[in-house]
Amino acid sequence: MASVVLSEAEKVYIVHGVQEDLRVDGRGCEDYRCAEVETDVVSNTSGSARVKLGETDILVGIKAEMGTPKFDKPDEGYLEFFVDCSSNSPELEGRGGEELGTDIANTLYRVFSCENSVDLKSLCINPKEHCWVLYVDVLLLECGGNIFDAISIAVKAALFNIRIPKVRVLEDEEGTKEIELSDDPYDCIRLNVDEVPCIVTLSKIGYRHVVDATLQEEACSLASLLISVTSKGAITSMKKVGKGSLDPESIFEMMETGQRVGKSLHIALQKILDEEESLGTSRPKVGFLG
Repeated sequence: MASVVLSEAEKVYIVHGVQEDLRVDGRGCEDYRCAEVETDVVSNTSGSARVKLGETDILVGIKAEMGTPKFDKPDEGYLEFFVDCSSNSPELEGRGGEELGTDIANTLYRVFSCENSVDLKSLCINPKEHCWVLYVDVLLLECGGNIFDAISIAVKAALFNIRIPKVRVLEDEEGTKEIELSDDPYDCIRLNVDEVPCIVTLSKIGYRHVVDATLQEEACSLASLLISVTSKGAITSMKKVGKGSLDPESIFEMMETGQRVGKSLHIALQKILDEEESLGTSRPKVGFLG
């Protein structure tokens, strides 16, 4: 992951500020940076979103393609994740970027392995034979800290934006099945994203923890806890990252903070998505692909 080199004096300044609930950029320990969210930014996808969280810039595109259901889940579709870390940081070139991309993809698989996160049964076309496969492509354009949270926000926004064509399975007299795709672009399936979790990363700095850490704050943290939280505050998965250790009391405190902050994050995100949706096709596209 991209990092910055800080002097001991700079680290002490950041750590002492966190202890007083006053971070370098003026935020409190539980405050996120200003986030920009825009959906439907890539035309050749079924759904897409771009999220800028501080200096972190994420682009997500989802393509829906027909496939065969998995053997153990014959009446469900499924998601596939691919992460490309083509950031400007030299540390993310070559093998370093590949390892980070694999780590992010594995984390997303784990987050979305929760049974109710996405209604996969609605992606089934014909049990055991045909289903929709959602290929989720994540592009890390700029790394400015807290990439897991930004990516989870972008994935949820892209899933909210996705439109899957409705299909009908027709069977002739001989029993041969054919799939008929609807010609109407508005005759489509929309996914319910109410239970899609967002990741809240809590970084331990000194004796306290912060959300949405910058690169400078990440350099002062030896351990972080990634918590995936639903809109109702339910924790679906957790993952500890970093070389440092976390005591049980800190973990419970971080879980409580993650639930509280996660619920607020979902509310703010859903408000933005609903407002953008209400504008319809008349909304101005401000993204670099607009």
